[in-house]
Amino acid sequence: MRPLRLPSWTATLTWKSACFIVVMCCSLAAVLGALVHVEVTRQTVATAREKALGKLLEVSRAYEAGEPLPRGSWLDPVGLPPELRALAVSGRRGTLVADHRGRPTMWAAGPADGRALATAVDYGQSAQTISGLDNAIIGSSLLAIGGTLLMGAFAVTRVTRRLHLTAAVARRITQGDLDARVNDPRTRTPAQHQDEVATVAAALDTMAGSLQSKLESERRFTADVAHELRTPLTGLQAASELLPESRPTELVRERVRTMRQLTEDLLEISRLDSGSEVVESDLHQLGRLVRRVVRASGTDTEVVVVRDAHVETDRRRLERVLGNLVTNAHKHGRAPVVLTVDGPVVTVRDHGDGFPAYLVAHGPQRFRSGGGKGHGLGLTIAVGQAGVIGARLEFLEAEGGGGLAVLTLPGS
Repeated sequence: MRPLRLPSWTATLTWKSACFIVVMCCSLAAVLGALVHVEVTRQTVATAREKALGKLLEVSRAYEAGEPLPRGSWLDPVGLPPELRALAVSGRRGTLVADHRGRPTMWAAGPADGRALATAVDYGQSAQTISGLDNAIIGSSLLAIGGTLLMGAFAVTRVTRRLHLTAAVARRITQGDLDARVNDPRTRTPAQHQDEVATVAAALDTMAGSLQSKLESERRFTADVAHELRTPLTGLQAASELLPESRPTELVRERVRTMRQLTEDLLEISRLDSGSEVVESDLHQLGRLVRRVVRASGTDTEVVVVRDAHVETDRRRLERVLGNLVTNAHKHGRAPVVLTVDGPVVTVRDHGDGFPAYLVAHGPQRFRSGGGKGHGLGLTIAVGQAGVIGARLEFLEAEGGGGLAVLTLPGS
């Protein structure tokens, strides 16, 4: 049997605060109401008892003088409570509240020659007073609980709203929006006292600013280094073309091409990190675009079009993403490599050892390659360009082994 799970909203601070306020208000109202009820009842009963005993004294004097008993007084009356009758017969006086002819009555009884001499005082008005007081206590307690709950909910909601704003900003920073800030008004004036929420907001803003500065510095450094390397590498490549044909010349040209491609990749990553890329969208037939990418890659890649689609996207960036995925599949996986189009979803499947665990869990990382070859920049660029065109790129383990890259284009 599955354990009972409470709804998710019961875990919120607002709900917990509301429950705490209600419990405390109910407890306080119950204690105060009980104290007031007991004290008022005691005073009311004491007043009625004194009145009944005073009337019993007058009745006893009349009985001893042989005079007629006053109205509301009897000798061994039928409605006298048995316990009070037994008390009077035993020679003692006493009082007791009981119903008499359908109304609350304060009885007073005393001894009279082995019998019970009793008198009755109407207790209905006193009982109504106590009942009205109880109703007033309950009503005022409910009003107090409701008012306190509303004020408490308002105060707690103001705090939770600020906490939700801080959490939303933290999520935006996690997603790469380093310009996001809480900007709590309480943190703008250093002399102003800050509560705990403002302290957390200020710490988050400080952390985001520091992180943004460090990442911006690293991005500028990467771009500057790549840009400075570009010119000498271009000259080196031109010089290598003038060398006589030989095996050493081929090695030099290969290394120069590798360094030049690495430099271009670093520059592209720097542009992606800067967030200044401009998308030039147009309507394209996905099946035709995919076949063009495969032809340009010069690889033996099988293209399967399950369901063709027209997508509005930046053709150059999409070709860059698909080209990198196909190249990576051939470089780090094993044939056959299959590129499948199913509507706006494109998959690239190889039959190698699959993607490394870190890549499946966290995505590609720069200068880290699970196979020991490459720099990890191709897939990093693919993820960045996919984000620019609003697509989602996922890396999964294919059924039966191998790596599976899934590109989901906008509109799917």
